[in-house]
Amino acid sequence: MSTRVSIQTQDFDLSAEVATLRAGDKRVGAVCSFVGTVRDRNDGDAVSTLELEHYPGMTEKAIEGMIDEALARFNLYAARVIHRVGLLQPLDQIVLVVVTSAHRGESFQACEFLMDYLKTQAPFWKKEQTPAGARWVDARVSDDAALAKWGIASGNSSQ
Repeated sequence: MSTRVSIQTQDFDLSAEVATLRAGDKRVGAVCSFVGTVRDRNDGDAVSTLELEHYPGMTEKAIEGMIDEALARFNLYAARVIHRVGLLQPLDQIVLVVVTSAHRGESFQACEFLMDYLKTQAPFWKKEQTPAGARWVDARVSDDAALAKWGIASGNSSQ
């Protein structure tokens, strides 16, 4: 099992994950993290739950590739991604990205890069429960644009 990628139903502890990632590495001068949470609204509608599905093995491999790309682009020491699956409620933590480097610039950029990549390229399927019923969540044009700024086409558009 990878120490860089975890796909799990259980919640995660930001402090514990950061401590583990930087443990004993005296080179680390910067740690950047991003925690995404489930919102109670999307596209103007109330959301009561968000259910995430994935394809075991394929999802981890895709995220490992994203981390490899971040390590090649930025001067990082370590990176960790946790993504939850299953049934989640508003306020629940859904995703964690943590990176370490010598300086903050590399950490900020790498963390943003990984989130932009995850939002469009990670093989997750998301279903929201709204007052009108269940609906699948499509990739957003703004997420594709965020990835494009890194010189990567999402492949999500029908152009």
